Amino acid sequence: MKVLLIHSDYLRYQVKKKTPVAEEIDDSMKEGEMEECLSVFTAVEKSDEGRVPEVVSEGAEVIRDTAEKIGVERIMLYPYAHLSPDLSDPKTAVEVMKGLEEELVNDYTVKRSPFGWYKAFQLSCKGHPLSELSREIVPEGKKGEVTSKALVAEESLESTWGVLDTDGELHEIEIRDGKIEGYNFSEQKNLEAMFRYETGESKRTGEEPPHISLMKRHELVDYEPGSDPGNLRYYPKGRMIKGLLEDYVSKKVREYGAMEIESPIMYDMNHPTLKSYLHRFPARQYSIETPDKDVFLRFAACFGQFLMAHDMTISYRNLPLRLYELTKYSFRVEQRGELTGLRRLRAFTMPDSHALCADMGGAKKEMLVRMDLAKSIINGICIDLPEQLELVLRCTQDFYEENRDHLVDIVKNYGKPALLEIWDERFFYFIMKYEFNFIDPSGRASALVTDQIDVENGERYGIKYVDENNEEKHPIILHLSPSGAIERVMFTLLERTAFMQSKGIKPELPYWLAPTQMRLLPVSEDQIDYVEELAGKFENVRVDIDDTDRTVGRKIRDAEKEWIPYIAVIGEREVADNKLTVRIRGQKDQKEMSADELKSELSKKQGKMPDRGLPLPQHLSKRPSFVG
Repeated sequence: MKVLLIHSDYLRYQVKKKTPVAEEIDDSMKEGEMEECLSVFTAVEKSDEGRVPEVVSEGAEVIRDTAEKIGVERIMLYPYAHLSPDLSDPKTAVEVMKGLEEELVNDYTVKRSPFGWYKAFQLSCKGHPLSELSREIVPEGKKGEVTSKALVAEESLESTWGVLDTDGELHEIEIRDGKIEGYNFSEQKNLEAMFRYETGESKRTGEEPPHISLMKRHELVDYEPGSDPGNLRYYPKGRMIKGLLEDYVSKKVREYGAMEIESPIMYDMNHPTLKSYLHRFPARQYSIETPDKDVFLRFAACFGQFLMAHDMTISYRNLPLRLYELTKYSFRVEQRGELTGLRRLRAFTMPDSHALCADMGGAKKEMLVRMDLAKSIINGICIDLPEQLELVLRCTQDFYEENRDHLVDIVKNYGKPALLEIWDERFFYFIMKYEFNFIDPSGRASALVTDQIDVENGERYGIKYVDENNEEKHPIILHLSPSGAIERVMFTLLERTAFMQSKGIKPELPYWLAPTQMRLLPVSEDQIDYVEELAGKFENVRVDIDDTDRTVGRKIRDAEKEWIPYIAVIGEREVADNKLTVRIRGQKDQKEMSADELKSELSKKQGKMPDRGLPLPQHLSKRPSFVG
């Protein structure tokens, strides 16, 4: 079911004509009016047939949640077939509408507009950020989705929390009456926000995250209505940024010594080993039918790398054995209400590196090596560690008691206190993991880097190595994402600009990721030939030319809105003097530079980061608009 929720000054309707599928109504329903209400436009779909109770329950929850956020006590239910091209049968639609009315009437004043009638209506929308929301109600357990046993078990997981500081002291913490006891977070506000988020104590604003409007306005990424929710379209600038991040992370992991492989995106649902592992991972998976098998779409590179490792001949001399794949794509059926722009998706690009280790001692040593790799990658992306991300450790009680020194080593390596979650028992294939988390302006936590100690899958997949005594053993496996999903890195970079703006800093992307690194602004057509020749001298710099007929002031403002790092205005004086007057983003004063001086400065800014050419035509007059 699709719903459109509008916070309304009023909604008025009047029945005009009956259609062949109209429900029978009395005169009281032929017209209606409600003021200061939440208007809920609904379209019940084919996929909802046979699942009326679930649709009603989840739909009512969405409506209640929205009504609570905007503070209304009146709800108008209005069937609106135009929200979906795949409508249910009339009987199901009426059952859902009546069910919603019955579900909500005890808590709200509810009116329902009749189904199947042509109606005239008048609507006034409030116009604030939460006044127009759309949702898709997808009942749990829908065909095509597999919910793992680990995900179900995770909901009943019990744990204790603490802060492990850089001196190795554990401060046990809990929340009582909204106050945290056991640790003073006055100098660790983001870590406090992380704890409150994890324990469900954070207050959600319900506002759209800043990065969503930014990714659209800058023509980077957008929703794709022609696909399944959580699958996005990337415009040329967004694809370039995503590609550069992929290039950079992959290069760093190869330098670490990982062997890059490629594996299928789908696997046999009935393969006993694969099915067993699927149910040990806390996520929902897509399942589809091929001409030969029932398969599921991978949620990580584990399946391909583990099946490959099973067929390998491995000696203890090969350990730690490092494998890597940049998965395009991994898939998880995140619930519709959880999908948020680039933060949480159903199809995403995940750098995934596994290391096969001889024993726990080798695994702990390798984990610290990989942590240094992850720190190097994140800092290279221009996300500063440890300042801008929060470290979280998670482990079983047994692991904590037996390997406490390892946890302390990780915290010391990171450089500031970490949140520690200790599970009473193990539900997953791993017994310990760490995460680097970004806390966005709304207090939500999003994991980027993560590494896990896996004690099950060596045996589950029959992966073996021969030790120095010529005996076969199963390795311990580490699961590292050295940056997190590429999409989530983009989310973090965009959300971070909201912090910049709140501090009066001009928002910007790292120079090496800027779609245009330098823009040349000719004052008139007389300088076009000179500017085009000049642009050709800047190799390995993404230079474009504003050859539109706008004023110089307008050209500068437009370039500033695009967050372009370097802007050079070129008029008669610049041509005569062979100098450039350059505006550098974030600097108050302009600089006069020769072309060679500017080339040298831009070369230093680029450093050894990967490079790609302009994603769009060099001349602005030749560019289409992707967002109307």
